[in-house]
Amino acid sequence: MSNFDSHPARANAGLRLYGRRVLLRPLVPSDFAAWSEVRRRNREWLTVWEPQKIKHAPDPETDRDAFSARCSIRDRERQNGTAYTFGLFVNQNFAGEVNLNSVQRGALMTGTIGYWIDQGQAGQSYIAEGVITICRYALEDLGLHRIEICIVPRNSNSRRVMEKLAIRDEGTALRFLEINGVWEDHVRYAITAEEWNERRDELTELWL
Repeated sequence: MSNFDSHPARANAGLRLYGRRVLLRPLVPSDFAAWSEVRRRNREWLTVWEPQKIKHAPDPETDRDAFSARCSIRDRERQNGTAYTFGLFVNQNFAGEVNLNSVQRGALMTGTIGYWIDQGQAGQSYIAEGVITICRYALEDLGLHRIEICIVPRNSNSRRVMEKLAIRDEGTALRFLEINGVWEDHVRYAITAEEWNERRDELTELWL
């Protein structure tokens, strides 16, 4: 279920997506303490799968103002329709993020999902539930046609999410994205609106 207002500013403040156990909502400056604590505690768990940080730039993990600026940038992206980023909450506690990035309209009508979770919450299928929640939003509410998820081949935890959801493997793109300073291959998974329509009842019953 999605719940949002048609006015852009209010929509960004009030946008909520609900799975069976998880809540997805935009992060706001007051989330800094919870977000920072999870990120810092999971630094080694996460950074091996993420692009390198820009040197000498303020770090949102430790700088409250930088985190607030990050929230503002994400708000503008949602207003412009280019990305929709969400904190993942379990029992009202921040646990990770599920984001719809690189949204393109026109002939493509596509977006790319990325996600991460607190290591202490891993293995309970919260991310799988979050992915299906955001797929429903992207393919039904936003009217996109295709959603892609790109994963480093050796990232077995992230690939297991795709296996649980039976998302189609489209093959491997060589040296696709910079991850932790290295141009890494990525397995590209995708689901189209046609596939979603065929599987909506099944996925809804299992995850939502």
